[in-house]
This record gives sequence, C-alpha cells and structure tokens, in this order.
Amino acid sequence: MSNSTDTMADDDYQDPGYFDTPQNSSQAHQHFLQFRHFFLPCVYVVVFICGLVGNSLVLVIHIFYQKLKSLTDVLLMNLPLADLVFVCTLPFWAYAGIHEWVFGKIVCKTLLGVYTLNFYTSMLILTCITMDRFMAVVQATKAYNQQAKRMSWGKAICVSTWVFSLLMSLPQIIYGDVRRHDKSICGYHDDEISTVVLAIQMSFGFFLPLLAMIVCYSVIIKTLLHARGFQRHKSLKIIFLVVAVFVLTQTPFNLVKLVRSTSWEYYTMISFHYAVTVTEAIAYLRACLNPVLYAFVGLKFRRNFWKLVKDIGCLPYLGSSGQWKSSEDTSKTCSASQNVEATSMFQL
Repeated sequence: MSNSTDTMADDDYQDPGYFDTPQNSSQAHQHFLQFRHFFLPCVYVVVFICGLVGNSLVLVIHIFYQKLKSLTDVLLMNLPLADLVFVCTLPFWAYAGIHEWVFGKIVCKTLLGVYTLNFYTSMLILTCITMDRFMAVVQATKAYNQQAKRMSWGKAICVSTWVFSLLMSLPQIIYGDVRRHDKSICGYHDDEISTVVLAIQMSFGFFLPLLAMIVCYSVIIKTLLHARGFQRHKSLKIIFLVVAVFVLTQTPFNLVKLVRSTSWEYYTMISFHYAVTVTEAIAYLRACLNPVLYAFVGLKFRRNFWKLVKDIGCLPYLGSSGQWKSSEDTSKTCSASQNVEATSMFQL
C-alpha cells in the first residue's frame, strides 16, 4: 500500500508543469489545496475524539464486563484495540496537515505503518470471525462439540493476525521518509516499488479475504434462510452490517490508490485528488463507526454498558435506562430457546 496519508504528501505535485494549464486550472488547484488544508484535519480531529471515546468504551466493556464465551468474542476484542491504536495517530496528521511534519523520521515511519497495520488487522480479524460464524451456523453440531478447542485457538489466531499485518506494514515502515518540498512532508516516497507492493498487499490482505467472506456468507445466507426463528434472521442482518461498513468505507480509498499507482497521468487531474481526499476521509470514519454499530445492534453490549453506567454512579440520572433494560430482557427471553452458539452471532 502506498502512503496512508497520500493526500498529505501530494504537495510535490504543485509543479505547474504537471498541469500545463491556463489560469483557471491553476486557480482550481489552489482551491483544492485550500479544501484539503481544512477538510482533512477536521476529519482527523472528529475521528480522533469519537474513535478514542467509543473504542475505549468498547474495550473497557470487553475487558471488565464481557464474558468471552466464544472465539468470536475473543476476536472482536481486537477490533477496538486496532482502531484505538490508529486513532491515536490522527492528531499528528492533523497538525502536519495544517502546518508541516515536525515529528522526525522515526515517528513518520511508525505512523505510516499504523494505518496499514490497522487496515489488515481489521480485515483479517473479520475474516477469522467469518470462518468461525461459518462453522457455528453451517456445522453447528460440530462447532458446539469443539467449542473449547476453538477457544484455545483464539490467542494463537490473534497473535498470528497481528504478526502478519505487521509484516504487511513493513514497506510503509521501511520506505517512509520525511522530505522537503515547500514544507516538510512525511510520506511513502519509493515510487519504483509502490505499485508492486500495493498489489501484493491488496491481494493477500484484502481481495483474498474478501473472496473468502463472500463465499462463506453465501453459504451462511442459504443456511439461515432455510432456518426458522427470528433471532437467526436478525443475526444475519447484524453480521452483514459490521462487515459491510468495513468493505464500503475501505474499498474506495484503496482502489483509488491502486489506480493512481498504475497511471501517473492521474496526478494531473484535480478531480482525482478530490476523490483521494474524500475517500480517505470515508476510510478513516470507520474507526469511530464500529462503537456506534455495537451500541445500536448489540444486545450484550447495551446490557453491559448499562452495568458500567450503574457502577460509575450515573444510572439514577438516566430515566430511560429501564426501558432499555426491559427491551433487552424481552429480546433475551425470546431467544432463550435457540441454540446459543448458532444464534448469538454479533450480539457483542
């Protein structure tokens, strides 16, 4: 993958020779630079604040309140952790977008690798969750009998996922550097290998896992549509929601970078740079969307959230909490007769 903050490193394309344009195109270029100068830092700040609060809350609930009953629960705990690491890098990029890069080469290399680490860790964890849900739904009896064994695999799977993602991030770490144009810029500057590296990373870290998820979910859909019971169909909606948000937010940005790395002429198109900037913002928003999804669709998450609120002494001031709890108890009663492993998918 090329520089995760590609739009920040694009000041090197300010050479008027790239554009070979009359005055109006030069003005359009200046308008884009002004747009990017304010738009991305604002996005970074919003994602940082919302992502820090939301993912910290999710992580606290997972550690202190959530009972890790399945492999999926173990894997899910790594998603907010990866997002939390990522959002903590955004203040650096916000400052650099407004001013310039002042944090040195080591920090530059590290932060360039963090986005890639977050992207592939999240993608691979979602793939592992897909495999686990495939076993739970399609091979429910076998999965139930091997539940303890699958739980023992959890730590090994998580460690392997993080190690593999770190290896995928090495090009950003190795070739990231600080260069001076009109100001100091932290970027991924090795153009000779960027296309090859990006193609390899996207193949093994995105397209192959995506293909695996499509195949598994196709079978899961077929199985659930033939099953009776509301809870199974509700689980079908929930399981797609988390994965769909990841794919829809991440695919445009990575495809735009892949296209740009193969065709230098796109550097001359102002509209394409707008596309890179906007799709990058959309990709980063995912880091603060997952906690919102958990809160709205996760019965266990909401129940544990109210336990946390009660423990810190805020519950008497929240009159609506009883309604939330009543709704959750009703949902829990309705689903009690279902097979726990097969129907608790993504209740979080």
